[in-house]
Amino acid sequence: MLRGISAKQKPSRLLKISILIDWVPISRELDEMYDNKSEKGGRPNCDVILMFKILILQQWHGLSDLEVERQMADRISFMAFLGFPDPFPDSRTIWLFKERMAKTKKDVAIWAELQRQLDSMGLQVKRGTIQDATFIEADQGQFKKPRGNDAKIRRSRDGTIAKKGNKFHFGYKLHQKTDIDYCLIREIETTTASLHDSQVDLSEADEVVLRYRGYFGAQAKGIDFTMKRRTVEKTLGDLDKERNHLISILRSPGDRPHAVIKRVFGAGRVLVTTVQRVKVKMMVTSFAFNLYQLCTLKNAKVI
Repeated sequence: MLRGISAKQKPSRLLKISILIDWVPISRELDEMYDNKSEKGGRPNCDVILMFKILILQQWHGLSDLEVERQMADRISFMAFLGFPDPFPDSRTIWLFKERMAKTKKDVAIWAELQRQLDSMGLQVKRGTIQDATFIEADQGQFKKPRGNDAKIRRSRDGTIAKKGNKFHFGYKLHQKTDIDYCLIREIETTTASLHDSQVDLSEADEVVLRYRGYFGAQAKGIDFTMKRRTVEKTLGDLDKERNHLISILRSPGDRPHAVIKRVFGAGRVLVTTVQRVKVKMMVTSFAFNLYQLCTLKNAKVI
């Protein structure tokens, strides 16, 4: 029986999600961030899985460090998901945990472990993948250029400006690869906004990858199904237009992760100020999306 849930009660969605993956390997990875485990003691380390789950709650509900500190001590569903901790970590501890993840770059290892577990569940990439990118907005401040390391105001240090259509974007860009069969995010890369989508290739050899026309002209490592676009030298024929239409239909599920991340999680704008911090935030956001998608697959009896 799950802790804190009686035999007559049904586990909440959060608890259902919590038991879908094995947290032990993730705990081992996160434990390596701390080096004060000597016999001399010192200030005890926080429970790393508790801290990581708090980050997931933040992304699911669009909460700041201070807001999640308040709500996890007030909402029963949050308490159960976190294992009824006593005491609850404060907002400063949460912020420091994220900083440590950014400095040690443990986000890469955590993401790799999640992918390993997805494969072990039988959710390997089968028919192919969809690659796309979306802007993650940041606070530009009153000036047109990003601030330097010595600036004292809260603006993005690493964010850059990009133009898409008639609209300017300032901040970062989340590149992701989603599998066609299960709509799980399989690869991610976070860059500044000005880096063109075509400069990031997340495909693997012998893997089908569907991409929109913005990637046209950039060869993929995988089996490339990129939509074609008209050039000065060559217009699109009927076969090219039909091919584009079919690719567009097949790659449409790749829009769902971006829609959920931005509209449901509210993670389309960041307050963190460096690209490494944004990478951590986007990894946790993508991790949170995959957990929700795993719950959907579980309810559909796919796993």
